[in-house]
Amino acid sequence: MQAIVDAIAAGTLDAEIALVLTDVPDAGILARAEKHGLPTGIIDCHGFRTRFPKEAQQETAARLKAVGCEIICLAGFMRLVKAPLLEAFPDRILNIHPSLLPAFPGVAAWKQALDAGVTETGCTVHLVDAGMDTGPAIAQARVPVMPDDTPESLHARIQIEEHRLYPEAIRILAARLQVKA
Repeated sequence: MQAIVDAIAAGTLDAEIALVLTDVPDAGILARAEKHGLPTGIIDCHGFRTRFPKEAQQETAARLKAVGCEIICLAGFMRLVKAPLLEAFPDRILNIHPSLLPAFPGVAAWKQALDAGVTETGCTVHLVDAGMDTGPAIAQARVPVMPDDTPESLHARIQIEEHRLYPEAIRILAARLQVKA
């Protein structure tokens, strides 16, 4: 979120953040959003720790529509999005993932890359579909894996690219949709 806020402030992304939502009530993103004067809210997943129940998706879609969202940007949201949220925002939900998809979908992709012994990984901004990290890529950035990398050092370098790439991918999708980002 901070990279998107910074790109808007720098004038390199013509967008407005209408609402910041999280399913984690004490998430740091809430304080960061409030610091920037952005409206926030909590997604109530009705007691489920990993599932995103239909009712919660309906409520989320209604909240996003009520504030006029045209593109939804996920980051660190660890639940599979399905209908009705996908139906409410077809081809308008982006996610950032710390690998060069389709390689290493799911959790801790940087650790998966190290365990696999690859020499290169990166990050992908992709459209969200009903699968886990299976939607079409909008943009990717490559990051070399160094011989002395730890999971933490590799993840930190991937995050630098993620912060650069996400605003770029939003611009690309907004241009495709012919909307203000």
